[in-house]
This record gives sequence, structure tokens and C-alpha cells, in this order.
Amino acid sequence: MSRALDLVDCGVMVLDAQACIVHWNAWLVPRCGRGAARVTGHPLIEVFPGLRGSRVEAAVQAALSDGTATSPVPDGGNRNPFPLRPAGSFDGEPIDQSVAVTPFDDAGQRFCLIEIRDISDTAERERRLLEHAEAMRARSFIDGLTGIANRRQFDVTLVRELRRAQRADAPLSLLMFDIDTFKVYNDHFGHQEGDACLIRVAQEIAGILKRPADLAARYGGEEFAAILPDTTLEQARAMAERIRAHIAALNLPQAPDAHDRHVTLSVGVAAFDRAGLNDEATLIAAADRALYAAKDGGRNRVVVDGDAGSSPA
Repeated sequence: MSRALDLVDCGVMVLDAQACIVHWNAWLVPRCGRGAARVTGHPLIEVFPGLRGSRVEAAVQAALSDGTATSPVPDGGNRNPFPLRPAGSFDGEPIDQSVAVTPFDDAGQRFCLIEIRDISDTAERERRLLEHAEAMRARSFIDGLTGIANRRQFDVTLVRELRRAQRADAPLSLLMFDIDTFKVYNDHFGHQEGDACLIRVAQEIAGILKRPADLAARYGGEEFAAILPDTTLEQARAMAERIRAHIAALNLPQAPDAHDRHVTLSVGVAAFDRAGLNDEATLIAAADRALYAAKDGGRNRVVVDGDAGSSPA
């Protein structure tokens, strides 16, 4: 039986009723650096003091006292409870382990079998899958052309920030941007230059929004949006004007038939209002109304919902 246990592809220890090691198989030797002669007869906790207070120690105690089997022992975030390393590599990273504890009786005496399996490959695959899933999730929230947040992330963020504003009675503002006469730009310069224009404008808007909680997003086509938590309507008006003026000052050439010689933005501004603009649909609708008022008013200007005032073109 001892030889058979030496052939299995996992670590095997047998403890007696006092939790002393009575068997130590060959798999453990190159991964622990200790042969059976050095550990036989010694308490498990003496050989592995790091197990004191651990889930493995609790599982061993339950097996010896109550005959309770634990398979696998919950890792509690510790995937290498035993200080085992790849065979022959005593300075390498500890291997990830799955541990099972099983009680058994022999000749009227209680014993405990501990099985330790190397799951490093499985754990590595899990890590890679998790990283891949996180990367896919990140990509699903990024606009493929401009590199800023996409409509999906905008929708998720607006719902979250509206809930927070409602709970905390905090200000929240929304800006909607539209590149003026962008179809004329696209028709004159071509779609490749049109894409380059979208990318430049998106990056400039995102670059001005410095706070971590602010979100710049591509809302659709040549339309962009910005969610500004903890921002009052007047603060949002000032930010909108700053962005509008910044884009105009870039002096990006426009098509000859456009309203202006350079690329400009029209901007609509709206803010959370507990009594009225208190959900995503009404807040977006208010910012959209202001945006179209800015375009109808001559473009290259900022309009706040419910306010006839605008910045001069």
C-alpha cells in the first residue's frame, strides 16, 4: 500500500489520532525538500507551522474528532496552504493546491488522509480566462473608433450616477455635443478624414474632463456626451463653454460649404432635478432639446435647457 501511494500523482499524508504524520509519500519529497524520515512521527503543525489557525487545520481536527470529511477544503483565498513548490525548485513560486481531508478507521484507531493536488495549470487557465473576460468587458464599454466610452457605458454610468444623485441629493449635469455640419465635412473630405475628425474631437473633450468620475462618451455618429457628477447647472454651463471654445480654437479646417471655416461644436446642457429631470430619459431629452436649440440658434454655441441664453458663435 505504501508503494502504491508513492505512485499516485498527488501529495499524500496520513495522520494518526494525535495529528502526527505516519505516512508521507514520494510526491511530496521534491516539492517540499523533506523526506519521510524527517517528518514521520512529528505533528502536522510542527512540520507546517503556517497551517496553525488555517482551514486545513480545522478540517483535520474535524476529521479526527468527528469523522467529518472535507473535500475540497475551502481555500478562503489561500490557494497554496502548504509551502510546496514545483519539483526541484525550492525558490520558485508556491504551487496552487486543492486539498482534501478524509477520516478513516483502522484496527479501532482513527486516522486522517490528506491529499494535495497541484492545480497550478488549472489556476493559470482560470486567471487567463478572467483576464480575457475583463478585457472583453472593457472593450465592450469602449467606442472602437474614438477610444472613449461608448453608448453602452454612457447608459450604465448615467443610471448609476442618477441613483447616487437621488440618494445623496447631489448635483449631476449632462452635456450633449454635436459637431456642426459634420455631413458637409464628411462629404467634402471623405470618410477617412471624417473618422480622424471624430477621433480628434473625442480625445479633446475627454482630455478636458480631468476628474475621475467625469465620463466622456460617443453617443452616436458625430454626437458626444459628458456626464458630470457633483456638478451644478452653472458649473456645467461653464464647462460646456470651455469645451466649445477649445474645439473652435483648434482651427480644424471645415468644408468650404460649412457654416464656419473651422470645426465647431453645438452644446446642450441639462441638470438633474428631483422634481422634474429625475430619470435618464427626461435628463437626456432635456439636454437634447438644448442641443437642438443651440443648432437652431446658429451653431457653435452653448444652450442650457430652459434658458434662451447662449454663447456667441
